[in-house]
Amino acid sequence: MTELISKLQQLIPHGINQTKSSRVSASKVLQETCNYIRSLHREVDDLSEKLSELLNSADTDSAQAAIIRSLIM
Repeated sequence: MTELISKLQQLIPHGINQTKSSRVSASKVLQETCNYIRSLHREVDDLSEKLSELLNSADTDSAQAAIIRSLIM
């Protein structure tokens, strides 16, 4: 379990990783991981909303809209 928590701690790009030299509790690592996952979800939602707005504002027959759709698929 300790090894898994240590690996998880290495995956978190901010916050808790700044204190690698000191021992951090498993609950703190899990809490920070949950916070990070929530922030990723918010970022995905924001990007999805922006993409939707872009597609709605682009002319459906335009080259830009076609490129965006091809990248999504």
